[in-house]
Amino acid sequence: MINKWLFSGALGFESLSWFMIFREPTLLEGMLYVVLPHAIACAMLAIALWMFLPTRYKSPLPWAPLFLFSIAFFIPLLGMVGVVLAVFPALYLQRKRYAQVWQNIGVPGLPFRPLERRHSPMFQDGGLQDVLYLATDPERRLNALLATRRMPSHESVPILKLALRDPADDVRLLAYSMLDQKESGINHRIERLLDRLNQDDGEADPEATHAGLARWYWELAYLGLAQGSVLDHVLGQARKHAEQSLALESNPEVHLLAGRISLEQGDLNAARSFFKQAEAGGIRFEKIAPFLAEAAFAAGQYEEVPKLLARLPEHALARPPFAALARYWL
Repeated sequence: MINKWLFSGALGFESLSWFMIFREPTLLEGMLYVVLPHAIACAMLAIALWMFLPTRYKSPLPWAPLFLFSIAFFIPLLGMVGVVLAVFPALYLQRKRYAQVWQNIGVPGLPFRPLERRHSPMFQDGGLQDVLYLATDPERRLNALLATRRMPSHESVPILKLALRDPADDVRLLAYSMLDQKESGINHRIERLLDRLNQDDGEADPEATHAGLARWYWELAYLGLAQGSVLDHVLGQARKHAEQSLALESNPEVHLLAGRISLEQGDLNAARSFFKQAEAGGIRFEKIAPFLAEAAFAAGQYEEVPKLLARLPEHALARPPFAALARYWL
């Protein structure tokens, strides 16, 4: 009912405005009897049309009704007629809506809490590093550190080093204790082998002792337990004992170890020589290939990298760690 009164009022005021135009009014009379009735008529028409619009077209306020008012008010004579002819056909002659064959559904949000709780609090969904980064409960971070005892040392040491920067004292102390325990165990084995090497009872095998010393010194460097000048000393001792072991007896495994030590020291020529002797001694090329490729890359001989990878069997290139390398280089 209110829409009828609004349309009727808009028609009346607009008719008054048009009638006064033909009376040749003065400027003041024109503002009072022409412009003001026209503005009132446009406002009433805009409100009436806005009430007819679908809900999604009624916002934002006040811009939606103001847009209708502006079109009707600022276009002389034909503004109101144009607005009516534009809105009513669109409302009553809508396009036919076809049946929707699919439904567009947004990505559902993640639940606030896990849908399923594990029975054991020791292990969490995701990596242990994620637990150390994201878990707010220090107890969970402690459990993550304890879980590293079941992991190989080369995987657990980076996690323990990360825990050394934890804000909780208990977590830092536990990580330091576990790292110190690993380092002490390796140093204890080195001391025992050095004592055996210094004994002159004729029972010790010098070649095996030197090889054991090379492996344990290399373990300190490989695990990242030695840094700076200590790392240089450890690598030097590992290479010295590896070369002394090879001087007593050729061993392809020790050649491979010596090559990895030389590669870490940056002695690329010696590393390649050791790797070739290891391959000649019976070590599979698949085991040596990553180190040869690393040496070629470090030397800037990038064209050698795909050649080395191409010599690997297809089944090796299809699995880690060669799969990603093959996708890039081959």
